[in-house]
Amino acid sequence: MLIFVIHSKRFSKAPMTENSIILFDGVCNLCNATVRFIVKRDAQAALRFCSMQSDRGRELLTAHDIQEEAASTFVLIEGNHCLARSDAVLKVARHLSGIWQLLSIMYIVPRPVRDFFYDVIARNRYRWFGKRESCLAPAGEHLNRFLV
Repeated sequence: MLIFVIHSKRFSKAPMTENSIILFDGVCNLCNATVRFIVKRDAQAALRFCSMQSDRGRELLTAHDIQEEAASTFVLIEGNHCLARSDAVLKVARHLSGIWQLLSIMYIVPRPVRDFFYDVIARNRYRWFGKRESCLAPAGEHLNRFLV
């Protein structure tokens, strides 16, 4: 869930576009669980997903000039804009169904504070949540939402 900001419309409630893509660490158990969580709560199915370890994921990182170390877990790409770390998490939360939209209130916390806690989790994600040998392959009705 690492996010770095090229451009951010922090309080925008504009709908996600069909070009909204979450790049995630496909071998991280926490990241895979987060993707499954988002898929269940993305009522408009506006988000698409791509593992950073895939060829397409590496292409997207390069195309948006995102350094691999800065994007080690989670990046939101919306058109030509990229969000990372806590900004990406909060932007995605705004578009989830149910009570999860309330997480956007965390925008009142200064970004350096939010990102500090984000970074602690990101640095320890493999130790705390584990790591897969390979990326989890999507299946079922949500297969079309994953870029390979």
